[in-house]
Amino acid sequence: MTLSARIAAAAAELTEGAQGTDPAELAALVETLATARRIATFGCGREGLMMRALTMRLYHLGLDIHVVGDMSCPPLGPGDLLLVCSGPGHLSTVAALIGQARAAGAQTACITAEPTGADPLACDLNLTIPAQTMARDQTATSLLPMGSIFEGALFLVAEILVLDLRDRLQETPATMRARHTNLE
Repeated sequence: MTLSARIAAAAAELTEGAQGTDPAELAALVETLATARRIATFGCGREGLMMRALTMRLYHLGLDIHVVGDMSCPPLGPGDLLLVCSGPGHLSTVAALIGQARAAGAQTACITAEPTGADPLACDLNLTIPAQTMARDQTATSLLPMGSIFEGALFLVAEILVLDLRDRLQETPATMRARHTNLE
């Protein structure tokens, strides 16, 4: 297979994974993010990298947002949101954080490929991206390995979420750019 054909096949897998996202779930997450007082995000592994990318863009939109584990992450409580990613539906670290946030009175939301998993079922709100994760890669015939389809689809869906939230918050590319670091 040529490089061009491999790129086209990989892009098709990511597109297919992202296109199964429910627009109503996306809209609900946009509204929840727009109205949260403070937000903390978390994901494991490569999902965590995608969540960091989303966190950066949400910061550029002017949200009070932090990554769990960073020294600057404040405590959560009523009016706040913990947004986690649990592609396979259950990760012990994610489960512990959901429990901690709920005990503190924060709302919880989960981005997942497995909406019947323990983590999404424990959350107030879910965004399902029905793409292959490591939970379902043993029998897959996809080109991309392991959880790459979910992780790539997560990036695509997160970018659409940012666009929708930008409209909801009446932000502009200029106001977002003004919040970009000048320390690069």
